[in-house]
Amino acid sequence: MKKVLALFMVFMLSLGSFGCSTKSKDTTDNVMNKEWDTILKEAKGKTVNFYGWGGSETTNKWIDDYLTKTLKDRYDITLKRVPMNIEDILNKLLGDKQANNSKGTIDVVWINGENFYTAKQVGTLFGPFAEKLPNFNKYIDKDSIEVKSDFGYSVEGYEVPYGKAQLVMVYNGNKVSKTPSSAEELLKFVKENPGKFTYPALPDFTGSAFVRNIIYETVGYDKIANAKADKESVENVIQPAMDYLKQLKPYLWNGGKTYPATIAQIDNMYADNQLLMSMSYNPYSIPAKVKSGEYPKGTQSFIFDKGTVGNTHFLAIPFNSTNKAGAMAVINEIITVEAQASKYNPEGWGDLPVLDNSKLSAEEKKKFEDIKLGEGVMPQETLLKHRVPEVPAQLVPIIEKIWLEQIPGDKASERK
Repeated sequence: MKKVLALFMVFMLSLGSFGCSTKSKDTTDNVMNKEWDTILKEAKGKTVNFYGWGGSETTNKWIDDYLTKTLKDRYDITLKRVPMNIEDILNKLLGDKQANNSKGTIDVVWINGENFYTAKQVGTLFGPFAEKLPNFNKYIDKDSIEVKSDFGYSVEGYEVPYGKAQLVMVYNGNKVSKTPSSAEELLKFVKENPGKFTYPALPDFTGSAFVRNIIYETVGYDKIANAKADKESVENVIQPAMDYLKQLKPYLWNGGKTYPATIAQIDNMYADNQLLMSMSYNPYSIPAKVKSGEYPKGTQSFIFDKGTVGNTHFLAIPFNSTNKAGAMAVINEIITVEAQASKYNPEGWGDLPVLDNSKLSAEEKKKFEDIKLGEGVMPQETLLKHRVPEVPAQLVPIIEKIWLEQIPGDKASERK
């Protein structure tokens, strides 16, 4: 991220007056003036390059198997998935913009939060295109905060929701009879089971979400969401949460002297029975992980009564995609009932749907209701009723810096 933001600053300075423009020159691209049937005809027989995070085999398999096959069968579109870290994608787009390269290689990009904001600010995204998609108008709640806003940044039609994630706590039901319903009860549980719980060191994505959840529990979402984006202001607001984490620390795995670097390491420790709990941002991944042996049998999930943090992941189209018609056709297909139901199925991906339930027919609702979620997972309705939105993206690195300074102790300076 630091590399991306540094390049962003250099780019902005070099363009001078281009500055804060959020509009891409491609806003008036003639594809926006065409009827949808014409767009589909134009997309037929084309290859669409889909760039995004490739770190999940489950996600990759859904794209490569279900989505790729569906697009080929229905539209004769060939989907090519290109795994690449978002920092590299953003650098590529910024480089193309600076070089006036109108023929890019990226057609669809999986993007979120501050990365989306950066790309939108310097005009590297095509749009607004969302309301051109028939399924966006038919199935998406345009007034939802999770559609209009991405980690506190206004979307304005430059990206379309792809799926939803929500933090759940994971535990071994064969060894844990009562789960904590709050941060206070979690502290009690950890004290009663010393060394059997921990969380990933920040800035691990899941570890950072866990810490934000503790902040919500101790000081409330509104206080942190409305904090000024400077270290002193954020620290004043979240200090009760830092104090809580200091109380938790001596009873964590290894006495809190070290923290596993990634959630994958914690999952391995949980599978090896070193820990009684893990955590996941994919609430429906449990059955597949039990089946593969990544989780022990008897694994279940729970959330705090006040809720857990959730966010929406999005798809966008770069300003210089040479196949915008194909990109729009792909994104429109992803927000069909069939695709979202397939993605919701734990055997496919286990990703929460983005469709507005009130816009679905009884038959369409049944497609989701008939899906067997498997053992150990919570119903979608329960999760959504206990869903807390993300804080503005600019607060996240500040929170992570404060955690690194206060919690790991002597190790903090080594992690900066």
